[in-house]
Amino acid sequence: MRIYEELFIVKPDATEEETDQLIEQMKTIVTTAGGTIDKAEKWGKRRLAYRVDKYKEGAYVLFQFNSGPDAVKEFERRLRVSDLVIKFLTVRIDQTMKRLDKRKKHREKRARHKAAHAPAAPQPSVAQQMLGEPVAE
Repeated sequence: MRIYEELFIVKPDATEEETDQLIEQMKTIVTTAGGTIDKAEKWGKRRLAYRVDKYKEGAYVLFQFNSGPDAVKEFERRLRVSDLVIKFLTVRIDQTMKRLDKRKKHREKRARHKAAHAPAAPQPSVAQQMLGEPVAE
């Protein structure tokens, strides 16, 4: 099982019911293939960076799911033949998440090492504390 993100853009003139029906179809594809849906978000209508077909805007939908590669192929095939979908993009994110976790652990390790080997700050004497004099470094 791998983690994927699928972002697709639905035509702006599609009704809310048509969009919801498409989302349910996509959920069914993943679940029947043995996958699980982690996230299914409708981002609403947004302006496109460039004109696609004759559209200047579209309704964005984001899916995040766990599945095998066969489910992704079927997911993309359905999006390709759907009249509602203008564009779509599939990204495998489990490798990216692994890399980010590794980088985060490395940073934490380096921070712990730095803190353990940092020179101790000079402690002010009692007289300096009472007089409020700054500590010379």
